[in-house]
Amino acid sequence: MCRWLAYTGALVYLEDFLFEPENSLIEQSLHARKGATTTNGDGFGIGWYDEQDTPGLYRDILPAWNDPNLKSLAQHIRSKMFLAHVRASTGASTTRYNSHPFQYGKWLFMHNGQIPDFDKIHRKLDIQIPDELYPCKLGNTDSEIIFLMLVNNGLENDVYAAVLKTIQDVENAMKEAGIIEPFKFSACISDGKDLYAPRYSTDSKPPTVFYCEKESRTVIASEPLVMDEENWSIVPSGTMLVIKEGVHDFVSITTA
Repeated sequence: MCRWLAYTGALVYLEDFLFEPENSLIEQSLHARKGATTTNGDGFGIGWYDEQDTPGLYRDILPAWNDPNLKSLAQHIRSKMFLAHVRASTGASTTRYNSHPFQYGKWLFMHNGQIPDFDKIHRKLDIQIPDELYPCKLGNTDSEIIFLMLVNNGLENDVYAAVLKTIQDVENAMKEAGIIEPFKFSACISDGKDLYAPRYSTDSKPPTVFYCEKESRTVIASEPLVMDEENWSIVPSGTMLVIKEGVHDFVSITTA
């Protein structure tokens, strides 16, 4: 599965977290330690917030470790909040449109996990995207459908309610199709002001999400950016980490 990180805090260069740490996101794209797959080379993406109303976005199909443009951009782009993702495909094609983060207006979304037997309920979930949102669907991943379902379920007004409703919609579709394999879902969502990181699974093993707070900086990531994990905490299963104005909180997203 994929690896991702999100940052909020004082102004930094993207390379400070994408390339510099001993277990940086680029290192994880080659040698992930806590993911289902070691290599995450099916494309990558970065989304960052600056003075503009909407975020910047750069995505490509190359492995993150093999794109010189990413290295150059990371050396020059500074941001107080950014998201980054390296992809390991679970079946969908390797295209720019399937690379994360996904964008809708000021919102960014990236995902690690999988809807099991997605082909059996793809159409059922697809038709939950209303006509006015459907032109925004450019790829063919379960991740993008989840994002557009979140938007349709009221993401812009209530992130918590949208996440809970979307999880329930996926689970209902799985139940109707007789799918019993676990639905695994970790994600990061941002509007440029706040960060939301749900960690959920229908079994007891959701994808890992860690966070680290130090001085005026907070990093959320699929795995710690250092080998010594002492200053990193794991987001509890069945909860969503919420970071507003530098302060973190947890809310339950258990649907039972």
